[in-house]
Amino acid sequence: MTVKTEVSRFHIHDELTAPDDSAKLIKGIQTAGGAVSKFLGVIAESPATLRAYTRLRAELHKGELPQATRERIGLAVAERREDHYTLNQYARTARTAGLGLDEVARARAFESSDEKEQALLTMLKATLAYDEPVPQHLVEEAREAGWSDAQIIEAVAEMALAQFQSLFAAAAELPREGSDPAVLRAA
Repeated sequence: MTVKTEVSRFHIHDELTAPDDSAKLIKGIQTAGGAVSKFLGVIAESPATLRAYTRLRAELHKGELPQATRERIGLAVAERREDHYTLNQYARTARTAGLGLDEVARARAFESSDEKEQALLTMLKATLAYDEPVPQHLVEEAREAGWSDAQIIEAVAEMALAQFQSLFAAAAELPREGSDPAVLRAA
């Protein structure tokens, strides 16, 4: 059944309503124990878009960047874009990755109590300032904090992935997924 909520501008597909190529991917996600979010349901309308997103996400998750770092990046991007749908999702997954409520709140402002994480987040925040190049010293500070070039590159790609999701959430005006009330208060 296609779900059309009061606020979603696009159909939110499931494995029964998605185009055939997307339905196969959705079934695969469910078989692997994954949940099909409203975001995935929306981009399922375009099998090419769903394939691109799931492939990039899967490859990045095989990379060197720790999950908690990926969650911090997602929180920061969602907050910067004022994207409540994606912020809600990252707040939930950040808690699962072991981030406390205080660290979730810090990440939303591109901050961390961990010096290594802070160096990377500072560099990434500057990357989002489209009007000028990232200052070289921020890249060097991330390296000096212990991030490899591969990890820095993955962090930028993770930020792009979070932007990708946030752009679709905004275009579709997706309603929030359910979550723990304590996490929502922190988010």
